[in-house]
Amino acid sequence: VQLQASGGGLVQAGGSLRLSCAASGGRFSNYVMGWFRQAPGKEREFVAAIRWSGGTTRYAESVKGRFTISKDVAKNTGYLQMNSMKPDDTAVYYCAATTVVFSSWGDPEQYHRWGQGTLVTVSS
Repeated sequence: VQLQASGGGLVQAGGSLRLSCAASGGRFSNYVMGWFRQAPGKEREFVAAIRWSGGTTRYAESVKGRFTISKDVAKNTGYLQMNSMKPDDTAVYYCAATTVVFSSWGDPEQYHRWGQGTLVTVSS
């Protein structure tokens, strides 16, 4: 499975942006798609994840109520809708895939497929 992230850019604080992650090269129905971000000088952190079959989701506390993860099974594409964005959301965002259980979704070490990052910059 290969992942291709897109949709990053520059947005003002309070604005919105939607990231996409296209999956290819295999059957994705058994996977969980996650989004992580890494700001300069910081560790990679979990943002959100969604189970491809069934749609169970999980969010980091810092984005709950502002970000929404979703999927389009027909297009084999996942999305991260980011609203009410803050300068602290500035980071390189990565999509990734795993098959582990829900309790491990927040651990980047559990993801074995990664897309290239897409830069999101939120100006104040």
